[in-house]
Amino acid sequence: MSDFLVRTAVPDEIPAVLALWARAAKGTSITDDADGVAALLARDPQCLLVAVPADDPAVLLGTVIAGWDGWRCHLYRLAVAPEHRRRGIGTALLAAAEERFAALGGRRVDAMVLDGNALGHRTWRAGGYAPQPQWTRWVKPLAGA
Repeated sequence: MSDFLVRTAVPDEIPAVLALWARAAKGTSITDDADGVAALLARDPQCLLVAVPADDPAVLLGTVIAGWDGWRCHLYRLAVAPEHRRRGIGTALLAAAEERFAALGGRRVDAMVLDGNALGHRTWRAGGYAPQPQWTRWVKPLAGA
């Protein structure tokens, strides 16, 4: 029996999610704000998974965004509080995300991982993920974003 559980986040937790990302995630995005996370949850209320202590579900230990667009499965913001790492939280979050994707009919998962995030690379490789060097991510911020 583990001492934490994985569940979906609720809008009231947005400030705690952002605080965790500020402490535990590498890099930032233009959507790392309350409006961005609120829009994510409004679009897909089940996509933001959080790990919490079994005896205190108000404390966030980790997160992952398991986004499904009907075509592909995308993972973002896998983050575990530094003081709670190496307890299986990241592994449990990835397993929950993969279960979500399988239930939705997903067939392949991709993850956004910063090139310079060595700790992240080890975590993703341990989960069975590998870089796909023939692809490069192309981005364009939208006006006003």
